[in-house]
Amino acid sequence: MLRRSTAVSASALLCLAGTAGIAEARTDSLYAPSAVVLSIGKGADAGSATVLRAVTLSCAPTAGGTHPAPEYACAELKATSPGGTFEGLLTSPAPDRMCPQHFDPVTINVDGVWEGSRTSWQYTFANACTMDATLNGGAAFTF
Repeated sequence: MLRRSTAVSASALLCLAGTAGIAEARTDSLYAPSAVVLSIGKGADAGSATVLRAVTLSCAPTAGGTHPAPEYACAELKATSPGGTFEGLLTSPAPDRMCPQHFDPVTINVDGVWEGSRTSWQYTFANACTMDATLNGGAAFTF
């Protein structure tokens, strides 16, 4: 009888230890993950562009990454990305802003996970001046 109760106790402890390990491995968060790589590249599309600059940005549950101003960048992306598209980053250029008419394409790219869903968004500008004017000093691509 003693052997049987010892065996039952040992199996119960192993089961408890196994479930405790599973519970610890799980992450409990109220926020869907938002972690992206923002890049600026020279070229007509993200696939063939030469990356000039890139940063990481994590927005949920707290702002962080290699972006120089993660709090502001996260706030801008949240405000301009309904449904996971980032078209809201593109504003009408200031009417008093003049840019040369030469074609030297610059592509911006957002790639990663946004609010729990995989995302990959890109936009190509005619040149760097047009990019600066269209993004209008926004925080996300100021790095």
